[in-house]
Amino acid sequence: MTKSELIERVADSAKLTKGRAELVVTTIFDAMVDALRRGDGIEIRGFGSFTVRQYKSYEGRNPRTGDAVHVAPKRLPFFKVGKELRARVNAAIAAAEIAQAAADAPARRVSPADRAAAPAPAPRPRAARARDENLSEDSI
Repeated sequence: MTKSELIERVADSAKLTKGRAELVVTTIFDAMVDALRRGDGIEIRGFGSFTVRQYKSYEGRNPRTGDAVHVAPKRLPFFKVGKELRARVNAAIAAAEIAQAAADAPARRVSPADRAAAPAPAPRPRAARARDENLSEDSI
């Protein structure tokens, strides 16, 4: 989902204009960025938490040339998914897997007794064959 798709969703569900929905989404994102910039964590119950992780400086390698490169210390945002979100995402995946397994499952085995008790299937209509006019029945 992109930011513009999120804005459309907010506008539809809250019955707002797209301009107001964009203001709401942008305000929320700006508040989150400001909190992370200050080093504060963000916790949204049922969704997850955002924290800032500190990384020390180190000597890395340029993968193209193999030369040593100094990497400065940095702070990066980190997201940890909440239990409820994880369960909801996995439930959707599990439901899709169950549906796929049901579609891929072989037909149920039928015992001879059940087969004898079941009505005979109706004959399938046959499609008329197209004849090749250049061939006689003798050469077929």
